[in-house]
Amino acid sequence: MAMQLEFCGDWFTVSDDESFVIGREGPLEIDDNPYLHRRFLEVSHHEGLWWLENVGSRLSATIADPEGNTQAWLAPGARLPVVYARTTVLFTAGPTTYELCLENDDPTFLPTRPAEELELGETTIGPVTLTESQRLLVLALAEPVLNGRGSTATIPTSAQAAARLGWALTRFNRKLDNVCEKLHRYGVRGLRGAPGKLAVNRRARLVEHAVASRLVVPEELPMLDEAKDLAEVD
Repeated sequence: MAMQLEFCGDWFTVSDDESFVIGREGPLEIDDNPYLHRRFLEVSHHEGLWWLENVGSRLSATIADPEGNTQAWLAPGARLPVVYARTTVLFTAGPTTYELCLENDDPTFLPTRPAEELELGETTIGPVTLTESQRLLVLALAEPVLNGRGSTATIPTSAQAAARLGWALTRFNRKLDNVCEKLHRYGVRGLRGAPGKLAVNRRARLVEHAVASRLVVPEELPMLDEAKDLAEVD
């Protein structure tokens, strides 16, 4: 029994008789990012299931099925069974966000609703509804990840995202606070600031959640140019 792992177009076979390590070292040596753990995630098979475990000490990962119906935040020391035929994994180390996919030929869970029946942007976690300006903010932050699905991307700074929309930075930061607070109320972890946590971590977590849960999708990216044109006219 084996599982397939895809990262940036490269495929790896994960054997059921040994652990597969993801990080700066191991079978999937991602890159020389000093913010990334040497051993971050570990895929293994035991107790009749495939498991994904966070063996790092600081970073977390966002885990979701492709339709975004189910999502989990994998904190350091936590592990989750990989039960879907295809599982998306997103994580951020420093300014870089990574995306990889696990494919299981013998999943223990199959969706009851065909994927083609799902509506884009509506299969979110909980009854979360964004205003137009909130959606634009999330799109501006998630644009590099949505444009490069399945690869690596750098999340914009607040100043860069504000400029992309033609907004003042103060307006952008105020709306970022509102979006993070709204999602926090619906149970999304990692969005509230805390002592010692950099702002980039909050932006990265927001992007990971939004992309994994399909709160925003690539088809909505043209909205960014439309918003920028309107801002320039005003």
